[in-house]
Amino acid sequence: MVFRTIATTAAILVGLALTGAVAGPQWDPVPVTDHLVPATEDTAIGGVDPDADLGEVGEFEVRETAVTIPLDGAVVGGLLRQPLGDDGEPLTDRPGVVYVHGAGTGKASEAFTESATALASAGVVTLVPDKRLDTYTTRDRDYVAMAADYQHSVDLLRTIDGVDPEQVGVYGESEGTWIVPVMQAKDPTIAYTVLVSAPVVPPRQQAAFAVDSYLRNTGVPQQVFRAIPRAVGMQLPGGGFEYADFDVRPWLEQQTAPVLVVYGTADPSMPIEQGARQVIADTAVNGDDAPVTVRYYAGANHGINVALDGGMHLHPDFARDVATWIQGMPGTAEAAPRIAGDTPNQLYVASAVPQPRWWGNGDIVVGAVIAGAGLLVLGPLVWGVHALVRRTVLRRSSAVAPRLARGLRSSLLGLALGSVATMAALVVYLLAVARLALDYQRDDLVVQGGWIVVRLLGVATAVAAALVIRRVADARTERRAGGDVAVARGWPAVLTFWCTLAGSLALLGTLAYWGVYQLGI
Repeated sequence: MVFRTIATTAAILVGLALTGAVAGPQWDPVPVTDHLVPATEDTAIGGVDPDADLGEVGEFEVRETAVTIPLDGAVVGGLLRQPLGDDGEPLTDRPGVVYVHGAGTGKASEAFTESATALASAGVVTLVPDKRLDTYTTRDRDYVAMAADYQHSVDLLRTIDGVDPEQVGVYGESEGTWIVPVMQAKDPTIAYTVLVSAPVVPPRQQAAFAVDSYLRNTGVPQQVFRAIPRAVGMQLPGGGFEYADFDVRPWLEQQTAPVLVVYGTADPSMPIEQGARQVIADTAVNGDDAPVTVRYYAGANHGINVALDGGMHLHPDFARDVATWIQGMPGTAEAAPRIAGDTPNQLYVASAVPQPRWWGNGDIVVGAVIAGAGLLVLGPLVWGVHALVRRTVLRRSSAVAPRLARGLRSSLLGLALGSVATMAALVVYLLAVARLALDYQRDDLVVQGGWIVVRLLGVATAVAAALVIRRVADARTERRAGGDVAVARGWPAVLTFWCTLAGSLALLGTLAYWGVYQLGI
């Protein structure tokens, strides 16, 4: 009997493993083999006219002024920073720059504070607008429409006293770098663009790349990586998220103004080599190259911040270099070296994310879990209500009450509880790993130990499934031998039996899809 149970369990585990393998795509990113080599570690910008009077960071006092920016159908606030002369008045004929937010930032008073203040103190007028949020949600956002909104800030900055309207550019960070090229393509008079921590690839590809990088740093088991294309590649529940496939490259190909590309080499979320290569290649497609300058800052994170004075602050050379590059136009736009700074090390290529086949629709994935859990509750609930009615209303003897074959009730209970417990453990595990990954931390007890717990629960559930099969087979064997034995007697028992099987199968299939039953360690 024990051998039969073990053999049945093994067959179930193999079947679930094969189901999971064919249910969706695998994850096999391509390593980067041809790495960028900066010409020098010095990030200083060349091409400065020796006779030019360029301001340095900290040279000027800065005046901050709240402004109102009218958009099409809305109004947002903004924060204008102007460099002041010795007379306390704004300097004249200064270049200006409009900041474009990345994801997670929105208020002018809270975003780009160090960068915008530093540039203003060097002589560049800066404008940080509030992000328009009435058209911006997690599910829906339109980068072309957002570009039109930010264009109003460019138009406003050009009218500010002391700003040279022909030297106004745009600075975008992270998600904002999908917007900035659209702005420059639609308004070629934008004098320059600064792309900080630019994904370049579509959002879906960047998300898969970032998740892969975070998981590798966290040290998760190899089986967990298969979840990347299945989660990132599927259509998310409820629809929307069309912006996940936005391609900025056609807009990069239309660039006519100089571009400064900046990355921190300690930023695991961006394809820092691939992004720079792509900007250089795309801006050269039409034969009229927009000059591209690339800088890598050692130890800097996604916001080009490093640990300084007990906190995270801008890399000390970053604002200096951006201010020099902007104020030194046109000489700095094409000055050598094109690529300089710390040596980047991108491990894998950010490439197209494989699309799930059977479960490519997120509504189906979520629906399978909800339906499975619902069925596990439905059968026993109906049976319980039926029993209560029999005893309290109909007052019938329990001798003819619905029942399951001997030993089947406990094995069904084990199957149901095991399916739910394994699913719950998987969700808790993934949330714990996500927290560690976002904090860029490692915890082998959570990452390795937690995965072992999830898989052991999965095996225990498979054992319960094997016991159910054994009890059903025993009941049928006894019945064929002439015994008065039924797998389930009475419609409540039959309903409970099939609801438990169907619900558990839905949860087990979902667990297999997310890799719980992969073969190997």
